[in-house]
Amino acid sequence: MIIGLTGGIGSGKTAVSDTFKSLGINIIDADVSSRSVVKKGQPALDDIKAHFGDDILDSENSLDRAKLREIIFKNPDERVWLEKLLHPKIAEHIKGQLESSESPYCILVSPLLLETEQKSYCSSILVIDVSEESQVARTAKRDGVPEEQVKNIISAQIDRKKRLKQADEIIINDGSMEELREKVMVLHKKYSSQC
Repeated sequence: MIIGLTGGIGSGKTAVSDTFKSLGINIIDADVSSRSVVKKGQPALDDIKAHFGDDILDSENSLDRAKLREIIFKNPDERVWLEKLLHPKIAEHIKGQLESSESPYCILVSPLLLETEQKSYCSSILVIDVSEESQVARTAKRDGVPEEQVKNIISAQIDRKKRLKQADEIIINDGSMEELREKVMVLHKKYSSQC
């Protein structure tokens, strides 16, 4: 059984997936896959460099992800180009990870779960939800970026109402870490009983 875990930026996906991981559940993270396919020496990095120029690389000739993020969230056409390049490569990497999972069920964490074919891999969709104000405040503080950049990222993601509409389960992450852990425990018991 594959549980798709998603939510907007700053919603607490990592805190939730870390809790599932502490319970012995395999976590497949689409962000980790997206970084793997653009590592130094990977063909996708060469394609990105050819498209955006050498400025997209850092001093070690690795992808400068912050610079790329800034470009693509200011220019929707560039974001579309990048997604067409990377989504098939990321999907292939994720499928390999899912196939090798050994826990009773596994969690596929992806901010773009509902915008991509990744949702078709999942038995159930779990959405982590918070207010947009919380998303902006948490992300700006965590990443040290301007609130405007966070708002651009939020506007590029699926609309909150559409995300919630596709959820089989929802965790409202507006309390303490202990409350969040308790919510995860309830779902862990439920998912385990369905395996």
